Amino acid sequence: MKERQSRLKAIKNLIKNNTIESQDDLLSLLTKEGYEVTQATLSRDLKLLKVGKVPDGQNGYKYALPGEDENGESEAIYVQDFLRGYVSIDFSGNIVVIKTFPGHANTVCNAIDNLNMDEVLGTVAGDNCMFACLREGVTGDEFMEKLKKHIPGIED
Repeated sequence: MKERQSRLKAIKNLIKNNTIESQDDLLSLLTKEGYEVTQATLSRDLKLLKVGKVPDGQNGYKYALPGEDENGESEAIYVQDFLRGYVSIDFSGNIVVIKTFPGHANTVCNAIDNLNMDEVLGTVAGDNCMFACLREGVTGDEFMEKLKKHIPGIED
């Protein structure tokens, strides 16, 4: 049992201090640390630690641990993705239309989804445009006010 706790601590430290894109990468780092682990055991460890993948801000993904520090980093990545991809924002009724650079609508849509804004009921992405459906009674101005809290300096 002690070996498992030690291994779990090593996994946490490796994820916190490295950009790890795959289980193979993590397995390699663990081996360098002196741990002999199978892929199946590593998968169980990752599930136990509730490790997930988040965008790395460079068109890829990396492992991240749950917690406030990682959530702050994740939000920063989503903000960066949003700013990198959006062109304009407009709204009509409870529909928000966000025009994006070609190929960026899905990334911008994912950013909106992961900012966990209660005002947004759901989103749909195309290639260079995305739609967000606002909850009943939420105006476009209220949406923009909340979005600006997540993304200061955004222009509509």
